[in-house]
Order: sequence, then C-alpha cells, then structure tokens
Amino acid sequence: MSSFEIPSPQVDPGTLPPLILTSEPDSFAQRTFAVRIPRIIEETIELNSFPDDVRVALEELRIEILSGTVRRLHEDTRDKAFWDRVSSPYTGRTWLDVPWYWGEAFMYRRVLEATRYFFPGPMYGFDPYAATKATEWEPDAAPQLANRLMEEAPSEPHARFESLLHASLWGNRTDLSYNVAAQVGRGARLEDERSNLLVDDTEQVWEYLMHKPRRRLGIITDNAGTELLMDMALTDFILSEGLAERVDLHLKPQPFFVSDAMSDDVETGLDSLMVAGDAARALGERFRSHQENQRLGLRTHWHNATSLFYFQLPEDLRTELASMDLVILKGDVNYRRLVGDVHWLPTTPFERATAYFPAPLVALRTMKAELIVGLDEGKAEQLREGDPKWMVNGRRGLIQARLRR
Repeated sequence: MSSFEIPSPQVDPGTLPPLILTSEPDSFAQRTFAVRIPRIIEETIELNSFPDDVRVALEELRIEILSGTVRRLHEDTRDKAFWDRVSSPYTGRTWLDVPWYWGEAFMYRRVLEATRYFFPGPMYGFDPYAATKATEWEPDAAPQLANRLMEEAPSEPHARFESLLHASLWGNRTDLSYNVAAQVGRGARLEDERSNLLVDDTEQVWEYLMHKPRRRLGIITDNAGTELLMDMALTDFILSEGLAERVDLHLKPQPFFVSDAMSDDVETGLDSLMVAGDAARALGERFRSHQENQRLGLRTHWHNATSLFYFQLPEDLRTELASMDLVILKGDVNYRRLVGDVHWLPTTPFERATAYFPAPLVALRTMKAELIVGLDEGKAEQLREGDPKWMVNGRRGLIQARLRR
C-alpha cells in the first residue's frame, strides 16, 4: 500500500465550480459545524467512560469548533505531515470558514487525536463511536431488517436484484452522524419509495451485469449497521448468481464519520446475522463461504479516511479500482467525494462530473447534502417548491450509473 501523499488530481480543480464552504449563510454545511458536529462530540463524550484527559481534549475540540480557530495535529503520527499539508490553507481560520468536506474529514481525524487512538496505551485503537454503532447491532434493529429483507425479497433473479439494490440504497438513511431514518423511515418496501427516487438506473445496471459475467466488482461502503448488512445481502446475491467472480468491499481503515464501516464491523455484522433468524443466518453462512472460497475480499486504504476526493487517487488505489468491471459507490459523503463537493448545476450530466473515474460505476445515495448532478431541466426547481429541504432531509435517493470507461 502506498504511504500518505497528495496525488496529482485527475481533473483540473480550476475547471470545477466553487467548493461548498461552511461560511455559506443558512446552508446545511454551516449548520453541520454550528450544530451537528458539536452535538456529535457531546454525545461521544456522554456515551463513553473516557479518562479525564480525553474528555477535556474532546471538550476543547468542541469549543474550538464553535468559537476558536483551526489548529494542526499535535501528535507525531505517520499521517501528520499529510494532514499538515492539506490543512495549511485553513490553519488559523475559523471552522465556519473552510471547505465543507475538508472540515468534516479533519474534524474526525482530530477526534482520534483527542481520544488517543494512535497513541500507545489503554486507548490505542479504541473506536470512540462503538457505543453509538452498538444500537444498530441490537437484534431488533439492523439484524431483524436483514432477516426480513431476505425472507421477503422476490425469488426471480431480476426482481430480487432490484429489491436488494434498492435496500442497499435506502440503508444509507441510517447514518449515525445524521440519522434521517428516524424521521423518514428506513425504506423497507421498494414500492413505497419509488416516488422518492430522483434517478433510477437500476435497469441499466442489471443489463450491464447480465450482458456477460463480470470478473471483479468493488463496493465502496459507507455506514455500518443497517446499510452494511444490506450491502452484504447485495454482495451475496451478486456472487451466488454468478454475476461476478469476486467482490471486494472497500472499508475505512479507522473510525470516520461516526458510523462508517470498518473490517471489524463486517465481523460484528456476521455475528449479528447468526442470531437474527433463519434467513439472516443463511445469509451470514453464505457470506463466510464466499470469504473462505476467496470470492469475497475486505479492503482498506489510507485514502478512504482522508479529505481527498476520488479524482485524487494514489496510483495503487487507482490501479486497483481500474481493474474492476464495476464499482458500486455508496452513500452521500462518497458521492460528494466523487463529484468534488462543489456547486454543480443540478442539470450537469453525471457522466461529465465522473468522467475521470477509472472504472464503470453506479452511485447509490440518499440525499443529505446540497449538491446533485444528473437531474432533468426544471426538476430541482419543482422539488424545491414542494419541499425546501429536499436536498438534505434524506427522503430522496439516487441510483446513477456511468457504465462506460
């Protein structure tokens, strides 16, 4: 694996629209740092029995975000030089005057410094969000939903694929840094959610997979819990139906954005399936069999938990993704990293915004950010008139494909 670096971008940033900034009045980006992130830090303190020095460090970070200025990392870790470089334009500025995605990524890295995640000692490798994630692994939460999905999904392959792909999409609502599922539901029934799909390229993806067997697929995951189990169900279907010879799940190497999935979460998810019901148990057993037969891999890379976009892929990761016959890219933050977290016109073709990406791809995203591409003329205005929060309340979703290299 390559070491931390800032790769040359595959697109000229000067040709992109302006970055989304936390300084934009009344924006969701601004609310993230004025309200949501301070609350996440408070909840992280409340849910853990941290040593006093860790509690103090987290509280100092919360106050810095609300009323201070951005500082560099203090700890001498192997990624410090990288973060010093990418943070240098923003050091000394307030957190309400920085690019939105960079600010979020660096804040989550600062949480790990505050909790001494990389420091040898009792807190080394401790996931500060484990207690939050644990709510999703309760038997009546994500595991029960997975069991119900496997029981109720159609047996006919085409219909089953549609059901599982859509379940993987709507599972993204259960994002523990912004859990819109609590307000709009988890999208349990495909038919109930069709009107909320602004773009649906399901049929194109199915035809692409059926045209000829695909050698290797990648799924760039987002959240643990409900979403990860839905992703695992989709992965099992792809392998069991012979739509691919191998699937690799790309996971975070460390805690990031509260509920982002790591390798340990896959193991926790498998354990939860074993006690959730017959259909869930069978899914878990097949999943383990795929692993044992080396048809399923778990992949991590340092790039996955940084402030870099996907047009800033290091050569080794770019080469790996380029070897994929299809990449399924999950979630709102990965969508933002894909299109650059900028103010695109909503009618910008998805193919144009993602032309640099090294493999055919399909993005599955529930909308929790004020950016979108690939809409028909007038659609954004129509949606705004009926629901002013349509871009951020998680009710709407996208299945957008670009199936040519």
